[in-house]
Amino acid sequence: MRLGLPVLIGLSALIYILIVPPEPVGWKIFAKLIPMALIILYAATRPGRMPGAYKRIITIGLFVCMIADGVIYWFIAGLVTFLIGHLFYIAAFRRAAVRPMPVTAGVLLGAYGAGMALLVAFPLLAEGDLLGIAVLAYMLVILMMGWTAVRTGNPLAILGALLFILSDSVLAIDRFTFPIAGRDALVMVPYYAAQFLIAASIARTPAVQEDEHAQA
Repeated sequence: MRLGLPVLIGLSALIYILIVPPEPVGWKIFAKLIPMALIILYAATRPGRMPGAYKRIITIGLFVCMIADGVIYWFIAGLVTFLIGHLFYIAAFRRAAVRPMPVTAGVLLGAYGAGMALLVAFPLLAEGDLLGIAVLAYMLVILMMGWTAVRTGNPLAILGALLFILSDSVLAIDRFTFPIAGRDALVMVPYYAAQFLIAASIARTPAVQEDEHAQA
């Protein structure tokens, strides 16, 4: 089970990305949900070592994101549902936050947010497209998700959050700015990796405890 479930997650993700055809859409959606269902099972079976209700909140966030995967073909519905999923991740990461935000990380996240706003959201707003407001709100939420992940000091949560940001950035640029070759793989590989790492962060010893052991 220890290695079997991660292997199944990886295989099902690769099958979806590389093999499953775009039509029929119903089958495409079903295949897309399988890796997420397995990731939720993986999270549910991991021993919870992070503080408080971290495991429960992360698992709920994963489930909400799985719903978002199913409704993303209706873009606004998917965007709103993913935003809700990120709010659960933020709530979990805030409970586990044990470190101040490093200045360099804060500057880099801020620069990313400004760059994506200029590249994606502001052009939509300049055209009078109210979707720009929704995109800007989503960017702020995912930035907060990355910010709170960094403050946990949990490398799995941090890498998962950064990969999620990467996946969403590719998707946004491809949809609103210019087409990106190989978009599906560039979106879905970091996306599934992000969700898996966030799930795996449940069993990671809190950074503050690691520091205490190192000093002992």
